Amino acid sequence: MKVLVADDDPQLVRAVRITLAAHGYDVVAAPDGPAAIALAAKEHPDVIMLDLGMPHLDGVGVIHAIRGWSEVPIIVVSGRSGSADKVEALDAGADDYVTKPFQIDELLARLRALTRRSSSVPAGESVVRFGDVEVDLSAKSVRRRGARVHLTPTEWRMLEFLARNPGSLVTRQTLLKTLWGTEQVTDTGYLRLYISQLRKKLEVDPGHPVHLLTESGMGYRLNLEA
Repeated sequence: MKVLVADDDPQLVRAVRITLAAHGYDVVAAPDGPAAIALAAKEHPDVIMLDLGMPHLDGVGVIHAIRGWSEVPIIVVSGRSGSADKVEALDAGADDYVTKPFQIDELLARLRALTRRSSSVPAGESVVRFGDVEVDLSAKSVRRRGARVHLTPTEWRMLEFLARNPGSLVTRQTLLKTLWGTEQVTDTGYLRLYISQLRKKLEVDPGHPVHLLTESGMGYRLNLEA
């Protein structure tokens, strides 16, 4: 598994390289934005780990450039902790966001989730499973413990989008556009309502969800494990 680490902090890159190599990852590194794009095109990494504040071209610019020709999973690892920075990176096409300083166990878990996500719903495969739930994307049906679960059309569209991007953080704006077809829709609680209804139908304990997760201030994530 090859990881491209794009960061202008040589000490962090060295530490991450050593840690990831010890866990079986092949690491290539880029010190700035243009180098990250060039290496992504040359090396075809399985995952890109990207800082936002890089020289010559910032991380958001790198994401836009790479998304023009690749769907490789991108995890932003940045010292910027504001929700606006996170949403901008995620809306640009990043799949996940970790704030520095970070725990290495968390980073490894996020990397594993992204690599699973990239192969979770391959061509020809249409079933996504989590807990005791089975989502058939082709048949547009949901079963829990073998029994059919009735979802409203909007509930289905929300679950379908999350299921097609398992493990990835999906922003509220992306979901609003997916559900209602416009970026001009404002969130007046509809997303919270629908995610709450999905939890009641699909979570063992809706008050303490382990699969349909809220990322405060940003959006939602479907966790296939737990």
